[in-house]
Amino acid sequence: MTGHLRATPAVMRETLRTMSDRPQIPAGERFADIDQWDHQRVKPPHIWATLGYRRVSWEPGSTEVAWDATEDYCFPSAGGPIVQGGLVTALLDAGMGGACWTVLDRDQAFLTADLRVEFLRSARPGTLTARGWVVRRTRRVVFCAAELRDSEGVIVASSRCTQVVLPATGRAGRYEQPAADGAPPDDARG
Repeated sequence: MTGHLRATPAVMRETLRTMSDRPQIPAGERFADIDQWDHQRVKPPHIWATLGYRRVSWEPGSTEVAWDATEDYCFPSAGGPIVQGGLVTALLDAGMGGACWTVLDRDQAFLTADLRVEFLRSARPGTLTARGWVVRRTRRVVFCAAELRDSEGVIVASSRCTQVVLPATGRAGRYEQPAADGAPPDDARG
């Protein structure tokens, strides 16, 4: 017994039961726009095209993104090559971002306000799959989580993020000048 959580049939049934037990998140209008979001729309140097990300699943409030990590994206260690942590983070972020996208309407976009990653064990070369899901959706904020599993189903990292919902067009207060007293622009106040 190695102590690693393996994706045995019993573990997979429990994972699926847990995922299906989560509250159903209603789809946003963007859920229907998978062709505009999916990796087929991107051209290099976009990260999806550059690294070869691919969408494995897509449903309201969740998505799975896979990547075949090669030794080219690793650093050497005494125990063998380890995938660089920033690339692990990017894949988790892609899973959570895709999940967030599914609950937005066409007049909405998002920016990541906070992202936290826990590296539970070293990610090794091979297929890595990030499953991201929406934990809670409010009018202005979407809270997401993700897990990254290796090709054997072992969880190697987990993540949480806070996405701020913004208008899809216009400046959304990002470039307006602050008020004379230093307060944020009117359109940026919560």
